[in-house]
Amino acid sequence: MFQKPSPNKEFGVFLPVANGGWIISETSPPLNDLWAQNRAAAIAADEVGMDFVMSMGKWRGFGGTTNHWGSSLESVTMMAGIAEATKNVKIWATVHPLLQNPAVTAKMISTLDHISGGRAGLNIVAGAYRAEFDQMGMWDDSLDHDARYALTEEWTAVVKRLWKEESVDHEGRFFTMKDCQSSPQPLSRPRPQLICAGQSDRGFQFSVREADICFIGGRTAEERRDNSLRAKKVAADLGKSIKTYAMCTIVHGETDAKAEAMVQHYKTGVDMGAILEMLRSWGVPADKLDVVAKQQGAFMTHTAVGSPATCAEQVQEFVEFAQLDGLMLIFPNYVEGLQMFGAEILPGLRSAFA
Repeated sequence: MFQKPSPNKEFGVFLPVANGGWIISETSPPLNDLWAQNRAAAIAADEVGMDFVMSMGKWRGFGGTTNHWGSSLESVTMMAGIAEATKNVKIWATVHPLLQNPAVTAKMISTLDHISGGRAGLNIVAGAYRAEFDQMGMWDDSLDHDARYALTEEWTAVVKRLWKEESVDHEGRFFTMKDCQSSPQPLSRPRPQLICAGQSDRGFQFSVREADICFIGGRTAEERRDNSLRAKKVAADLGKSIKTYAMCTIVHGETDAKAEAMVQHYKTGVDMGAILEMLRSWGVPADKLDVVAKQQGAFMTHTAVGSPATCAEQVQEFVEFAQLDGLMLIFPNYVEGLQMFGAEILPGLRSAFA
């Protein structure tokens, strides 16, 4: 079974499972050849020594002139292909508990773990966007925000049991298991890693209590640091530890000026129609949409911009200030960006965080 030593800090890749990636713009490099681009990005990540690759679950896009995220691959099945194409990098797939029975998910991720030789992880997304789920008749108006997390907690408990017990009997509020068996169990010990990114108070509590890795957000460096420290404190109060990760888009050029010019070029093509629809799906009130959309802009995450040396400084500062355990990276051009990162940034980060 594959067991890779865990570094002090982990650096991974958010694969472009949906068209457009994480820059909502008409002028950013196209990400439309989904399988070929995801496979190439994952292989590049593996070859340069990244620690993990992760793909999101997405079922409906945001329209606009770019039809942003209107075309996407399914996460678990894509990651099975990625597992065969890679050797060392960890493979994290996404599942929505509202869409998948826990016994089905336990079997799917166990299968992914066997295909990858013990490299699988499960990203749990409890939340949902109404339009995305209502289109397939899977939106339940009787479940409010807290009830969806109650369902996800029960779902997660069943998945964990199926990964370690020969037979599971369970009679709960949302799920019933009768002598439920799921063999073979995962190769990973004690089980595949669980990842979550709940940002509400309820979601935050779930993520820290049930997951191994909690993705944190925040519009400012101070907010990200506070969220990271908050997660670690809540975990300590529960008698456990939690790793905190964040996302970062890297735009690099030969010089700082050239990288800044690329950022401005991408901003000129911002797809405001797609951004407005995305914000509506997030529940932003109609009277605040225009203001929030302008604040959001073309980039969906924090950015590191500049020459490779400048990006390296910004990434190290970002991780250190927020007291993160890992960073998930996004690139306008994944293969080119990963080759640069692996050659010019990653070795220095490994030394700095050794």
